Amino acid sequence: MRGEGEPPPLWHDVAWLLVLAAIWGSSFAAIKVAIVTMPPMTLVAVRTLIAVAVLLPIMLWRGGRLPADARSWRIGAVLGVIGLALPFFLIGWGEQEVDSGLAAILMAVMPLATLVLAHFFNEGDRLTVGKLIGVAIGFAGVVVLIGPEALKGLGGELVYQLAVAGGALCYAFNAILTRNLPSLASGPAGMIGRAVMVMVMGAVIATPMALITEGTAGIASADANAWAAAAYLGLLPTGLATLIYFRLIEVRGASFFSFVNYLNPVFGVIWGAVLLAEIVSLQAMLALGLILAGVAIANWRR
Repeated sequence: MRGEGEPPPLWHDVAWLLVLAAIWGSSFAAIKVAIVTMPPMTLVAVRTLIAVAVLLPIMLWRGGRLPADARSWRIGAVLGVIGLALPFFLIGWGEQEVDSGLAAILMAVMPLATLVLAHFFNEGDRLTVGKLIGVAIGFAGVVVLIGPEALKGLGGELVYQLAVAGGALCYAFNAILTRNLPSLASGPAGMIGRAVMVMVMGAVIATPMALITEGTAGIASADANAWAAAAYLGLLPTGLATLIYFRLIEVRGASFFSFVNYLNPVFGVIWGAVLLAEIVSLQAMLALGLILAGVAIANWRR
């Protein structure tokens, strides 16, 4: 029996973290498909608009409501930029020249940055020896999966690599700000309202930016494969996954959530096996074990 206000068991939220990583791990392949004929900023606008169309009915069904205070909307506007529009664009643009292995290592900047930022800006999410050890083990898991040779590519396409790393830093700041959103209501209803607010702001920012920078040609040039990939990105990685994201931030904090970027490349390998009949190696399983061990150590409560 859990006491009132006590968080659920760690394994419960680790399971949700794995679900989130499985969804987000599939998004890199979908982005690769979409950006062949749909420009990066247009893709951002399309996926956020689809996500709003998915989340809004869920909010109404669950009895949620949008925040009414100005502070929430100000933070929501910032989150719409640094948590949606900007990182979506940076990663999509960077993936044009950065291979997936190196991108995975660059995205691992996020847990390291989040750990430091959370210590200074999030109450109850302080830096500890256990967290440092956990992050180090998690990063080792990524290196085991990708292979140290992937690091040799650093600096080859510096601008594109900096774009991917910039997207990872955006996600770190986004996790910190999300934890500091004012509480609208306790439970799922308040969480959904905040998630919809952020998605609305992302769409409001991304849509005019896409029209200004890429025009209507971005829509006209997209083929059926691009639209299918964009629809998938809007429905799952952008829409429904946002609800899991907000829940994990709310219950466990930014440092715990940040481990999702260590798990993403592992699930990239697993999706390759499921969809492309690629072989899941012992190396991948060892990497997953190291990453999960890092999550457990970083969040161990004595």
